[in-house]
Amino acid sequence: MLDEPSVGLHPRDNDRLIKILKSLRDIGNSVIVVEHDPDMINSSDYMIDIGPKAGEYGGEVIYSGDIKDITKSKDSLTAKYLTGKLKIDLPARRRSANGHVISIRGASENNLKDLNVDIPLGVFVCITGVSGSGKSTLISDILYGALKKRLEGIYNEKIGQYREITGHQHINAIELVDQTPIGRSPRSNPVTYMKIFDQIRDVFGSQAGSKVRGFSAGNFSFNVPGGRCETCEGSGVIKIAMQFMADIYLECDVCKGKRYKSEILDVEYNGKNISDVLNLSISEAITFFKEYPRITAKLKILDDVGLGYLRLGQSATTLSGGEAQRIKLAYHLSFQTAGEKTLFIFDEPTTGLHLYDISKLLKCFNELIAKGNSVVVVEHNLEVIKCADYIIDIGPDSGNKGGEVVAKGTPEEIAKNKKSFTGGFLAKLLK
Repeated sequence: MLDEPSVGLHPRDNDRLIKILKSLRDIGNSVIVVEHDPDMINSSDYMIDIGPKAGEYGGEVIYSGDIKDITKSKDSLTAKYLTGKLKIDLPARRRSANGHVISIRGASENNLKDLNVDIPLGVFVCITGVSGSGKSTLISDILYGALKKRLEGIYNEKIGQYREITGHQHINAIELVDQTPIGRSPRSNPVTYMKIFDQIRDVFGSQAGSKVRGFSAGNFSFNVPGGRCETCEGSGVIKIAMQFMADIYLECDVCKGKRYKSEILDVEYNGKNISDVLNLSISEAITFFKEYPRITAKLKILDDVGLGYLRLGQSATTLSGGEAQRIKLAYHLSFQTAGEKTLFIFDEPTTGLHLYDISKLLKCFNELIAKGNSVVVVEHNLEVIKCADYIIDIGPDSGNKGGEVVAKGTPEEIAKNKKSFTGGFLAKLLK
């Protein structure tokens, strides 16, 4: 049993993995794979598709049967992408760079071989190459670290070895949008991270029931004393420290997981109290708060990045890395300062994403670029790579056989390069 084994694998390595899995089957074993990769799915004998979407909008068997009969499924999103009824289209045109580049000279960390490369700004750039070729070393360890220190004056992590980096004057900031948690406390959640909860508390603080009781917006915070349950300090759960195992959380037996004192829960807006609202999904909340456009504007951004199924008050500790990453993306889309030119870096953002979610992710990249930013993505997913404006392919292979720029240019130009493994797979996709 394997859970998304294709994560972090180049299509070349994915092909090798598929052959290994088939060989395991052929010698009498049973192989179960949880996967989003189309090639892996198409190579299977039997498919069970769960959905139709995520969260409370999923949880059903949409299709179960021979992969050859997938065309019979009318409700499966997976089937629609596999059969071509839905697809991620190539961009109508490739954007041209804004005339500025970030130039890296003499990159020599790990397996990088005194590498020189120019990264164009104002466009969508993909850094590609087989697993272990040096992509993340170049972008995360050198580019991000060096520019972060140059722009902000401090960076505490180790910066990879390089001789010179120029062009930083053409950007105002650099952001690595990764899959680290948005918070480590049960009190951290999507609406606190997006700074939506302040406005929701204002709504409850302005209700007649609040005014009669002398409550203000502050009483509806679960982070400070006042209206929160003091037994669990507003988290809704009690942490039980386990000496030799991971800590466990039990529902608070005073507030029953509702976070607040009973008198706070007596105040309602549109028939729901503050705890009820925190249990709404993002999609439900967009309709519920339709009278408050400042709230719905930010909620719609979360929905646009494919997180409409999350609960407003869903604990950060329950979010996957991919969900945390998309919340961070939504934050940047929401709080982008006018006129600020930021270089956004994403390291394999499609990890754990269905093609349906990838299509939404690509729209968000385009929105960031439309606002004057630059996007650099380290990626293996061909559906993302084909949509890039410019590709820098690192290789030709992994480890000591990698660390060089094999090809650079548009996807069409990379597809013509016989030395690039990425180009060979792109050529099939661009036909």
